[in-house]
Amino acid sequence: MEIVDVIVLAGLAGVALLLVVNLRRRDDPAREAFARQVSDMATQMASNQAVLADRLGQIDRRVGSSFQESTKQTLETMGKVQERLAAIDRAQREIASLGSQIVGLQDILSNKQSRGAFGELQLNDLVGTILPPSAYRFQATLSNGARADCMLDLPNPPGAIAVDAKFPLDGYRALQEAAGAEETVRAGRQFRNDVSRHIRDIAEKYILPGETAESAIMFLPSEAVYAELHANHGAVVEESYRRRVFIVSPTTLMATLNTIRAVLKDARMREQAGLIQHELTRMLDDVRRLGDRVAKLDRHFSQAGEDVRQIRISTEKIAGKAERITELEMEDETDRAVAARPALVGEG
Repeated sequence: MEIVDVIVLAGLAGVALLLVVNLRRRDDPAREAFARQVSDMATQMASNQAVLADRLGQIDRRVGSSFQESTKQTLETMGKVQERLAAIDRAQREIASLGSQIVGLQDILSNKQSRGAFGELQLNDLVGTILPPSAYRFQATLSNGARADCMLDLPNPPGAIAVDAKFPLDGYRALQEAAGAEETVRAGRQFRNDVSRHIRDIAEKYILPGETAESAIMFLPSEAVYAELHANHGAVVEESYRRRVFIVSPTTLMATLNTIRAVLKDARMREQAGLIQHELTRMLDDVRRLGDRVAKLDRHFSQAGEDVRQIRISTEKIAGKAERITELEMEDETDRAVAARPALVGEG
């Protein structure tokens, strides 16, 4: 039952109550007044019912519209929540994959052989990316039997430069994990000894007079180890300078390789300039020979012209003599004709 029906029933019950009360009265004026009141109340109730129905309709429409809007917003919010949950799920999978890769990298770095292979691989990638294939050799064997991780073939000077990858990670980890001052000092000593041993090995194996350059390069495949070495262990760095073993990290190696590429480019340009100069010299010799030959040809043409002129002169002389001979023959014939003419008259 709706609210309007309840209100109408309540109004009708009131009217019926008034009707019962007034019917008990016997006077006619009272019944007439009561009838008018009942009519007025019925009219007012009808009007109130219409207004109330209109208002209830408006409320129903507003409630329906609000419910639809709330449902739409709720669905949109749920869609966004699902998208965010999907993004979170993808991020979790990527984090899990990255975690497994980190674990794999830790396993690689925990083994000395794997660590060495990691350094060599990083060295190969950097060198192969920056330099042309003709400028380097991997695993090059020297005359003393030592095998360098990479040999940079540069023009002489400086000559071929050996690059060897070293990764003193154990000493560095011990230094970073040291709890007290005593452990820090002990770990620092171990770290310095490890690096110094690598420097001596490279200097003895990969610096050969007459075969390689007077210096070599030690590649540290870790910026953190390189920074620790230069920040807190200057004595080791000075030792590397004395032994002419230059320590580089991935970043500084890239700068070094770019410099080497510029040197190679300049060397090729000088070679090309030398070839161009040589070819120009040969071309000048050819031009000189061509000038000599043109001069000879000009002399030949001049001699030929002189010969033609002499031939023309001789031809003119011969022609003149032939004309004179012809004139002489004509004169003889004339003389003979004149001499024979009188004899012919006498006979007649």
